[in-house]
Amino acid sequence: MKKMEIAYKVGDGLYINLTNKCSCACTFCLRQGDDKVGESDSLWLEREPTADEAIAVINDKLKAYPYKEVVFCGFGEPTCALDVMLDVARWIKTNTDIPTRLNTNGHADLINSKDVAPLLVGLIDTVSISLNVPDAERYQELVRSRFGVQSFDAMIAFAKRCVGEGLNVVMTTVETTISKEDEEKCRQLCQSIGARYRIREWVDDGK
Repeated sequence: MKKMEIAYKVGDGLYINLTNKCSCACTFCLRQGDDKVGESDSLWLEREPTADEAIAVINDKLKAYPYKEVVFCGFGEPTCALDVMLDVARWIKTNTDIPTRLNTNGHADLINSKDVAPLLVGLIDTVSISLNVPDAERYQELVRSRFGVQSFDAMIAFAKRCVGEGLNVVMTTVETTISKEDEEKCRQLCQSIGARYRIREWVDDGK
């Protein structure tokens, strides 16, 4: 019988799965055809864990393996569980020296109806945002956000605010899914924001 995974290993990273909620229904989402990533058993949660529950699991995992990074990334958008995520990140920063990363769709401000970037300072080292494409209409066709076409501009604004707060911001597209011309547009967009652009493989370690 599969157990639900709050924390799971991918490479040398410990990935934290706090929620299955998401503001998007992406056409390419891995969870449409699978229930696990890396060394997880099942990323479908029976319920969302509390911060204390997640910390207990993470603490045990950190004792068992020398992880090089803790990544908030599971079968949902981590900022849908923002308060729990921040509490867990605070515990990690207080009790370890392991770098932290948030993998996000960049809709945190829309989801939480507030400016989230300042809340990440001192808790999240790297914010990795799925850019996907360089324009709003195609973005909405691809990610099918419940917030509609405004989601693209909100994602870009969130990235800018994270850069402004001094966070390391990486924006990604997936190799072979867009043209070289669009990749160059994405590169220029990231450069204008002050973010690093990364083209990642279709299936990789999530970085």
